[in-house]
Amino acid sequence: MSDKEKLYEILGELLFVVAKADGVIQEEEKAVLENYFKDHPYGEDIRWSFNYEAQKDTPVEDVYNKVIDYCKHYGPTNEYQEFIKAMEVVAEAADGVDDNETAVMQSFSHDLLTRFKKDLETIQS
Repeated sequence: MSDKEKLYEILGELLFVVAKADGVIQEEEKAVLENYFKDHPYGEDIRWSFNYEAQKDTPVEDVYNKVIDYCKHYGPTNEYQEFIKAMEVVAEAADGVDDNETAVMQSFSHDLLTRFKKDLETIQS
């Protein structure tokens, strides 16, 4: 598996976290996920990892920490903009975005920016 394939599996896990943030994965969220990624080059990887975590019912915090760890390892990439957009689409799918979903999206951006800024400071020192 390439690093890029793994990155998109991580996206599926991140979308699981967003969908499950309010306590339950709703059918509308699953449908949006299927439709949004149906023609995506890594759509199968994204859907597989989302469904895997949903089936295992892995604790959201555990999955989120795994996602952040991998993204920190992977480093800065333009794909994170796509991740943020996908999180918004899934979160809006059922009854709009709730506070828990908003918190996940904000945490993802904040956690990565904090880490990447710290890495830049280390390099510049």
